[in-house]
This record gives sequence, structure tokens and C-alpha cells, in this order.
Amino acid sequence: MIKKSRPARRVLISGASIAGPTLAYWLDRYGFDVTVVEKAAAVRGGGYAIDIRGTAREVVDRMDLLPRLTEAHVDSRRITFVDAAGEAVGSVRPEQFTGGEAGLDLEVRRGDLADALHAPVRERVEFLFNDSIATLDDTGDAVHVVFDSGIRRTFDLVIGADGLHSNTRRLVFGPEEPFHHYLGRVFAGFTLPNEFGFAHEAAIWNEPGRSAVLYAYEESDHVHGFLTFADDAPPFDAFRDPRGRRDLVAARFPEQVWHVPRLVEAMREADDLFCDIVSQIHMPTWSRGRVVLAGDAAHATSFLSGQGSSVALVGAYVLAGELAVRGDHAEAFAAYERRMRPFAELNQALATNGGSVVTPTTREEIEARNALVRDPEAAAKAMAMASAEEGRAAHSALTLPDYR
Repeated sequence: MIKKSRPARRVLISGASIAGPTLAYWLDRYGFDVTVVEKAAAVRGGGYAIDIRGTAREVVDRMDLLPRLTEAHVDSRRITFVDAAGEAVGSVRPEQFTGGEAGLDLEVRRGDLADALHAPVRERVEFLFNDSIATLDDTGDAVHVVFDSGIRRTFDLVIGADGLHSNTRRLVFGPEEPFHHYLGRVFAGFTLPNEFGFAHEAAIWNEPGRSAVLYAYEESDHVHGFLTFADDAPPFDAFRDPRGRRDLVAARFPEQVWHVPRLVEAMREADDLFCDIVSQIHMPTWSRGRVVLAGDAAHATSFLSGQGSSVALVGAYVLAGELAVRGDHAEAFAAYERRMRPFAELNQALATNGGSVVTPTTREEIEARNALVRDPEAAAKAMAMASAEEGRAAHSALTLPDYR
């Protein structure tokens, strides 16, 4: 490992979710002087479960976080597809479609992962909560930053790890639209009382272009609800109005079938509603001058890929390592992108397969999916396993360097 005697460089990381604290951990170990700015008041807790698999599992192992994350593992055991009457069409293990590996993958709440990543660095690096970057001035030899709070600071490097709708990316590369790749779907996520007796499982109802999901990670008083639908164009106008978002989603689910009416009612009442379009970020380059992007800010894969957090963990490890072993930041940024871009693009490609399973757009896709889950031994099952093999290949497509 790089010794702490190496002259420290001042690095600002924007974002304290997944990629941000991972970068902070490794950069601190390599002797950098790290500051993390986060617009939220604290590390965000709760949230839906996310998967850590393939190469990402090795990253958290090298951070000595496997015991903590294994304890936090929620262990989803089955996904059941239901018809309009609520009758089960069939059930599968989650990894049969995700390409995960039973006994090896970790599934943890986003908040539990964020807490685990934050814990080793909370006393070692500077965190500025309730703040954000207002302006960046890259003069070539440093980056002069003004925060929303009015604080002025100078850094050698700035890393934007602030998500799909990255503020850092907007300040340095311009508006999001040229990099935004809409995947034709809109989703709403929220919690509601567990009136269904669910535990360690999900149930999914589909009509062409729409899905309603109930997901319980454990025996709990609450479950997660998801309503997802296909739309030809992103409904940005409705998103500008909180009530408009709820009306938009409700209008797409008028059926009095299964638990759909209860999900719509809960969506309207939820105080934790998260509604957004399903999309990815595709950029020709992830850096400019002394500013570089990481995680979803650089290469969002979308939740349909199941790989957003895993790719963010791997990218943060690689970026920190390249900065540690290369004296020139431009060389480090270029090496980071050479190593990470193929891995990110392979995992972005998984989103198409995920979309056809979760929100099939035609009756034929629904019937094909149902045929797979009705008879696990049928020849059609090979199609699902081929998809799973593709996922496993993408999840582990990058061999982690050992940055010594």
C-alpha cells in the first residue's frame, strides 16, 4: 500500500452516498488530504436494498467490511409473479434473473451500505454536511471552490460522486441532457405497512409496459412498493410539481386488480416517495482538467441493471488507486477511464434484459417470462440462464489491480 509519507494532495469529493465514502477511504489510506461535501444533513439511512456482487464484493473485502455487510444481508429468497387475481404464476430465486450467485452476493439496504462505508473515515476525513458546491474555478494548477454556505476553499482535485443528476457534472460539463440516456420507463418507490405477510420476498404484477411490486426484505412492519411504467418521452413537466408526479403515476394504474389500488393509495400518502425516470449517463469522457466524475455521475447504469452500486464501488477503488500510483492527475484520470469504461458499459448493457423481466412492454414478453417461471426444467429455462450467465460475466469482468 502507498505509504502515508507521500506528500498529501487536497481532494474534494462531492457526494457521501456510495462512491464518495469509498473514494474517501482509499484516498485517505494513500495519504491524500480529503474533504467530502454532502447536501444532505447526514449520511442517508434506510432505502431499498441493493446488491454487491462480483468484483464489488472484492472491493468491500479489501476494505474489511465483509463481516459487517454479511450481518446486514437481507437474504431475499424468492420473486413471485402474479396474475390479475393475485394467483401465483410461478416463483424464482432472485439470482436466476439477476445473474447473481447464491451464497456469495450481498443484498443490503442502501443506508446500511452507506453507514458501513462512512464508519471507517468519519473521524479521519473532513465531512461538510448541509452544503454543496456553488461554483468551481479550475485555474490549471488548482480548483477554487465556493460552497453554497459561502465557504471558499482551494483543492488540487475535485471528484464529482454526486449521483445521476450530478451538480458537479453540470458545473463542469454543462447541462445533463446531452449525457442523459432515457430507458423509456418511469418509476415511483415508497414504503407502506406490511399488510400482506411478506418477508424475504417480492411479488410482481405485470401488464404490458407496467409493473406493480411489493418487496419485503425481512419480517417487518413495512414493505417497499414500486410502480413502474413505460413512457415514450420523459415526463419532465409532471416532475416539476410534487402533486403532478403522484397524479401521473396514479393515472397509469387504474386497475382494480391484485394490490394495485392499495399501492396507488400508499403512493399518494407516502412521505418518502422517490419518483424519477429510469435512465443512464453516457459521457465521451469522465474528466476535464482537475475535475473527474465517479459512480452514477459518470456512468449511471440504472436500477434495471442491478449494478449501480457495485460499479460505483469498483470505480471508486480504481480511481483512488490510479491517483495514488501516478504523479500526474491527467495520467491517472486517463488510466482510470481506460480500465473502468469497458466494465461500466458491460453493466449498463444489462439494463435491457432487466427491463424485459420487470416491465415487459408486450403481451408476448409477459408470456415468455411466465413460461420460464412456470417450468424451471423447460428448454426455455436455458434462455433465462443465458441471461444470468451474461450478468455473471459482466459483474466480474474487471480484475482488481493491487495498487501497491
